[in-house]
Amino acid sequence: MLQMRPSCECCDKDLPAEQSGARICSFECTFCEACATTFSAKCPNCGGELVARPSRSLAKLVNNPASTQRVHNPAGCSKVRMLVGSKLGST
Repeated sequence: MLQMRPSCECCDKDLPAEQSGARICSFECTFCEACATTFSAKCPNCGGELVARPSRSLAKLVNNPASTQRVHNPAGCSKVRMLVGSKLGST
């Protein structure tokens, strides 16, 4: 079962489990749409593909709650943004 992490690992934006708008990789690293777009849909942690995370209905969240553990790593995300920016500037 997906952990349904509550926030973007880069910008710490809230990503409620019952709403769309989150992107995850196969290791469940979690990002908002804006940050995922910045990384060209590649996870800055593992390089995996970032895809849309499914939402979980409120009824299912009662017995299968989302994670409350926030993972926030802005330093790692900044490095990827700098690399992506330098590659875009070199073309």
